[in-house]
Amino acid sequence: MKNFAVLLASAVLLLPALTSCKDDNVSPVQTVVTETVRDLAADPVRIDPATGRPLGGTNRFTLYSLRENRIVANSDSATNKWDIGFRGTMLIVNGGAIRSGQGGAYISTGLFDELKEIPATAEFRTDQSPTSLAIPNASGQGWYNYNTQTHLITPIPGRVIVLRTGDGKFAKMEILSYYRGAPATPTQTSEARYYTFRFSFQPDGSRRF
Repeated sequence: MKNFAVLLASAVLLLPALTSCKDDNVSPVQTVVTETVRDLAADPVRIDPATGRPLGGTNRFTLYSLRENRIVANSDSATNKWDIGFRGTMLIVNGGAIRSGQGGAYISTGLFDELKEIPATAEFRTDQSPTSLAIPNASGQGWYNYNTQTHLITPIPGRVIVLRTGDGKFAKMEILSYYRGAPATPTQTSEARYYTFRFSFQPDGSRRF
């Protein structure tokens, strides 16, 4: 009986140590990050009422990191710290012949919430030149439509931008508005070049969301 009590006490003392060793070998679970970004300035300009010409633009892209959910300085444009860049209606990715990252993109047709996994056969395009971009910058071909009568830019419903990030991870993005405050019905007086979008980023490197 005495020997049984000694063994029981020893087992109780060893239990925390065994639990600690087990915890040390378990990798932390990385969950998909889903965020909404509001009114991201994409080189906004104002229109000269006398000439109709845009004024005040810098001609620079606003570079964005999906991993860190923040703007990246233009001084880091030659690194893989950013994933996507915004300037007017033009979007660039951090990959291809003119970029330093591993990024790429393609346009998926369907609902954002229903895209649960990127197909293994998916072909990611890259930016090859200022006029040959992964995400087409033309009405009806990429993420937006342009109305020639109202001159308004509206996101195309059911278009999801699927991204390979600058560091080789995966994300999906849906652009919700091109105007400050994301008005439900923008007008010609709405301030343009302010993106509202949502995205999901998979930090573990897999293609599942």
